[in-house]
Amino acid sequence: MMKTKKILAGAVTLFAAVTLAACANGSTKDIVTMKGNTINVSEFYERVKTNQQAQQVLLSMVIEDVFEAQYGKEVSSKDVDEAYDKMAKQYGESFTSALASAGLTQETYKQQIRANKLVEFAVKEAAEKELTDEKYKELYEAYTPEVTAQIIKLTDEAKANEILAQAQAEGADFAQLAKDNSTDTETKENGGTVKFDSTSTTVPAEVKTAIFALNNDQVGASVVKSINLSNYQVSYYVVKLNTKSEKAADWKEYKDTLKDGFIKSKQSDTAFVRNVISEVFKKANVKVKDEAFQTILSQYITTGDTSSSSSTTEGSSSSETKESSSDK
Repeated sequence: MMKTKKILAGAVTLFAAVTLAACANGSTKDIVTMKGNTINVSEFYERVKTNQQAQQVLLSMVIEDVFEAQYGKEVSSKDVDEAYDKMAKQYGESFTSALASAGLTQETYKQQIRANKLVEFAVKEAAEKELTDEKYKELYEAYTPEVTAQIIKLTDEAKANEILAQAQAEGADFAQLAKDNSTDTETKENGGTVKFDSTSTTVPAEVKTAIFALNNDQVGASVVKSINLSNYQVSYYVVKLNTKSEKAADWKEYKDTLKDGFIKSKQSDTAFVRNVISEVFKKANVKVKDEAFQTILSQYITTGDTSSSSSTTEGSSSSETKESSSDK
């Protein structure tokens, strides 16, 4: 079963999934009353605005509004529903509780999916501008065509070394070793068989590199260590290359594959994504009006009296934002 925090993940996860009542600065509307005292919106805002979760809420609101205004037509309700349904299917009966554990409702999760997809589109558009023929040739030189291989994933290094010794023995049945020992539920029943090229994300980069260096029907000389950066879980792999595909001489035969791989790499490149968001914010003339939020927004814009910053999106009315939100 996937960890609950995976419910937050899109191709590009940009902000925390938390909700907070919108607080109009300076409002005296009461939130709570009690004997001898009241807590109003303005008092609440002053208390919570420096909270990290509140900071993230503002960032998410700015991203949602700005990207909706510039790219809203590029993401349909169907796109969002399909992504939502896919995640719901993966979680099954535990989906509702997973949403609740992440502080999400069906509506707010769909809103997050939509925002992620809007940013994905912007990043894709920016990445495509870099795909000149020279760039394609550069990507081609670094490209390794599809291979068929087998992997055995384990959580214990000593056990992995033990399985490696068995896999290297003459007459070893690698497929059976995978079925009996691998912790990778997606591949073990198929004897650990995987197919991928250098642009694939189905196996860790360290595993791909180790397999590409092997000859046909060769088992790796050592265990491959990999760390999942999303949860810092360490895994150990015993690998075997079955067959390699011969690389075509013309890069144009791989143009679509190279393009898709390049775009995916940019969508997972934090610096590139940050720069795209920064450019979109600049185009929207986003400015910070409350110093309390300069820190969280300064990663995308320059804050200060003479620079662009973010808290409100000028040139896009509140009514337009509300209308676009109701269409989601």
